[in-house]
Amino acid sequence: MTVADVMTDEVVSVAAATPFKDIAEALIAGGISAVPVLDDDNHVIGMVSEADLLRKEEFREQFYREGYRPPLRARLRHPKGRQKAAGDTAAELMTSPAVVITPRSSVITAARLMDERDVKRLAVVDPYGRLQGIVSRRDLVKLFVRPDEEIAAEVCDDILGRALWVHAGGVEVEVSRGVVTLSGRLDRRTECGIACRMTARVNGVIDVVDQLTWKTDDSKWEAR
Repeated sequence: MTVADVMTDEVVSVAAATPFKDIAEALIAGGISAVPVLDDDNHVIGMVSEADLLRKEEFREQFYREGYRPPLRARLRHPKGRQKAAGDTAAELMTSPAVVITPRSSVITAARLMDERDVKRLAVVDPYGRLQGIVSRRDLVKLFVRPDEEIAAEVCDDILGRALWVHAGGVEVEVSRGVVTLSGRLDRRTECGIACRMTARVNGVIDVVDQLTWKTDDSKWEAR
């Protein structure tokens, strides 16, 4: 699947001059944790999250001249925390540049980018940087609630039927709660391994149970 298949295309956004309180109200009203910041041409110039707004509370002094200082790890991850705490508009609060991805990118690429950049969501943009949607961790998690029937159909039709040319009835596919069990008999041992690996790549598959057998063990030939 691509990002376009799972992203949210109806996006709440703000402008650079949007005041702090309006951003907070937009997050609460939309039931969302972040909003992209757009310029006049719909280009994404940054992202404001709940964490960015909470800097103002984090750095609020409890006592006169308290001089709060975040832990080292927090300072390394968010070096502009105190600066954002003083912000009053989206331009002063946002993280910029925003971490973006294209609609045609794979969901695997999206998941890896979120992990690499330590973000919970990505702005989806066209080749000119204009906003197309938002993809979040929650959107990616939805892949794992894909119906078992859909998973079984894709494994049977696309993996076994088209990719491996396995005759109908040669392999039995059972899917329970995202766990795929492959059983039956194939001509070669290497085909069994390929079938399991390709099945594991299908969106929504949690695990693959290999109960396949083979007529010829060609693994030694391949090693040579």
